[in-house]
Amino acid sequence: MKLWGGRFTKEENHAVNDFNSSIPFDQRMYRQDIRGSIAHITMLSAQGILSEDDRDQIISGLEGILADLESGALAIDPESEDIHSFVEAVLTARVGEAGKRLHTGRSRNDQVALDMKLYIRDEIDELDALLHHLLSTILGTMEEHLHTYMPGFTHLQKAQPITVAHHFGAYFEMFSRDRSRLFDIRRRLNLCPLGSGALAGTTYPLDRALTASLLGFDGPTLNSLDSVADRDYLIELLSALSTMMMHLSRFSEEIIIWNSNEYGFIELDDAYSTGSSIMPQKKNPDIAELVRGKTGRVYGALMSLLTTMKGLPLAYNKDMQEDKEMTYDAIDTVKACISLFDGMLSTITFRKEVMERSAMNGFTNATDAADYLVGKGVPFRDAHRIVGELVLYGLANDKALLDFSLDEYRAISPVFDEDIYEAISLKTCVEKRMTIGAPGPDAMSEVIKTYHTMLAD
Repeated sequence: MKLWGGRFTKEENHAVNDFNSSIPFDQRMYRQDIRGSIAHITMLSAQGILSEDDRDQIISGLEGILADLESGALAIDPESEDIHSFVEAVLTARVGEAGKRLHTGRSRNDQVALDMKLYIRDEIDELDALLHHLLSTILGTMEEHLHTYMPGFTHLQKAQPITVAHHFGAYFEMFSRDRSRLFDIRRRLNLCPLGSGALAGTTYPLDRALTASLLGFDGPTLNSLDSVADRDYLIELLSALSTMMMHLSRFSEEIIIWNSNEYGFIELDDAYSTGSSIMPQKKNPDIAELVRGKTGRVYGALMSLLTTMKGLPLAYNKDMQEDKEMTYDAIDTVKACISLFDGMLSTITFRKEVMERSAMNGFTNATDAADYLVGKGVPFRDAHRIVGELVLYGLANDKALLDFSLDEYRAISPVFDEDIYEAISLKTCVEKRMTIGAPGPDAMSEVIKTYHTMLAD
């Protein structure tokens, strides 16, 4: 029996029922639905709208349903229209007339808005915990590789020498911003829609502030129309998840490149790699590739919900039921990606000598050679030209700048002296960059301390 069946004279077409039903996906909100109902009933009783006896019967019945769902003793009926009607139907079957009073003073519109906010709030907390662990993994790598030299890149070409700690620090910044976005979304969504009714509130003397307090909200929403029609927080979340996946995808792309035979900067652990069915030598970075690939899936959820919402008049429309599947899928995808990426990252082996040799052989110290000349009084534009000629000579003779003899240096500019070798060593190039945010070890150590404080907070 449908909750709304009284106005109708014939049964709903079976295909219509299947098309309309949300139970296949909204059943995952059963905990939030029951929690919201318990708070609602507690408030109704406190306001004298419901007797204490009815309150106790209903709460006991709801707690029993929750325990049976958790234990597997009760299965969710796939023929139910949604999780809300399923819980109410089981409650009424168990406690009788009192169960029929569960829905007093509320609509499914504000009920589903509440359940979704409670669910998203819980998922944000889980996502934040996963990001916190990933950041801890990144920070551990930074501490371990404070002096591991590697080339920094622009345009995917070697640019200047940096360290693994410095490179990983960039991703620490990205994922830290992701956490702050989640925090902002959680704060903004934390107003309780229950009591808004279908769209215009209710004539019952509800204490919406009490309900909000019981459920851990900062207060009630202030417009009943917006309360049941708002999906901004889901769009914000999907946008934040898309940004998060973009960061994971960029990192994955670099892992894939570094793991290639041509680079050989790292080796992935066997537990996070796969092989080929035909080529026995292969060790493929499938986790990184799948994270990169699943990014488009999360982007798709964001675009889908934006498109769904763009033409909807106030207040609730059935179109909005489409918010759930895509949001659930995006959350599940991102959680799995963070967890697996974290595991892969924590087991990577860095081939330090390969990374250092790559930095040395890529003229990454050319800018420092130019700065050396400037320190000797050569105008920067002339210094830039001179070092450009050095690079051309090195390319033609398959030599790195540190491999040049002093005579070769002086053949291009007599300003060079023995101290050029110390000035353009990788150690000097990195360590003399000491401004905050630069790769120098002292500067990086200060940043690492700050990151520890951030994680502790």
